[in-house]
Amino acid sequence: MNLNMKNTIFSLLILAFVFISADCSNAQSSNETKPTKEKVDLADYETAYFASGCFWCVEAIFESVEGVAEVISGYSGGSASDANYRDVSAGRTDHAEAVEVYYNPEKVNYNTLLKVFFGSHDPTTLNRQGPDAGRQYRSAIFYKNNTEKNEADSYIKSLLEDGTFPKITTQVVELDAFYPAEDYHQDYEALNPTQPYVKAVSIPRLKKFQKKYPELLKSNTAH
Repeated sequence: MNLNMKNTIFSLLILAFVFISADCSNAQSSNETKPTKEKVDLADYETAYFASGCFWCVEAIFESVEGVAEVISGYSGGSASDANYRDVSAGRTDHAEAVEVYYNPEKVNYNTLLKVFFGSHDPTTLNRQGPDAGRQYRSAIFYKNNTEKNEADSYIKSLLEDGTFPKITTQVVELDAFYPAEDYHQDYEALNPTQPYVKAVSIPRLKKFQKKYPELLKSNTAH
């Protein structure tokens, strides 16, 4: 075996190790300096609820969008009357990792949030996003009313008709409850930029979205 081939195999093994050892279930309490975040009164904002894989990734994506004031990582869509990371990540409650998006409808409407949602993950993979597999990582839209449901259904229909996706596995279900995740999950990507999963999966996913939709980003968002 020549040297170039050995180097190639070694690089592939390292990459495989990163993806195997660094996934969304390997969360740790933050040990990095938390960036200063302006406190916002959320009382006058609308809310929307989505799930599309690891909530660290989804939170960071929506927080980069103009008109979005805050995003909370949490759990929704399960049968249990409560949710916590240990049970959800083990698949014991049927909840999905989800986000609660607080947005200003005068700056960004629900239809644009659907564009962000479908433009930042793969809705064709059932119960999976990237290295994360299981029902807790499913693609889902949790609607609050018939207006949101109709917009979501119409958006999905248009994506299928224009051939954007050959199929869509996204659930469109009524919001029953949303349970905020533990404190250390909030702003996880910003708090832990050197964490292996964040470096290998979350940040590249964010950058891919930002490159695709620069017109949707806040003016102070790096991309």
